[in-house]
Amino acid sequence: MRIRVPEQVVFRELENETVLLNLSTGFYFGLDDVGTRMWQALEKHGTVAGAAFELLDEFEVDGARLQRDLQTLTQELCDQGLLEVVSEQD
Repeated sequence: MRIRVPEQVVFRELENETVLLNLSTGFYFGLDDVGTRMWQALEKHGTVAGAAFELLDEFEVDGARLQRDLQTLTQELCDQGLLEVVSEQD
């Protein structure tokens, strides 16, 4: 599954936190330092698997647990319109 940040979503990193805002809906979402790092990896790689591979070197956590946490965050952000699933052609 490939994901991307929709055009109507803006984000700003403030110290070790990130604020996400969907300009179309007015919905905003805050991420702590761990969530911010996950967001950065998801945005960079465009997949949960790619993000997990990068983050495994940074966090002392079981790989399966990291995959689950990333999948949960990704689903929540997609549900709120802050990330979107894209087809392989895009």
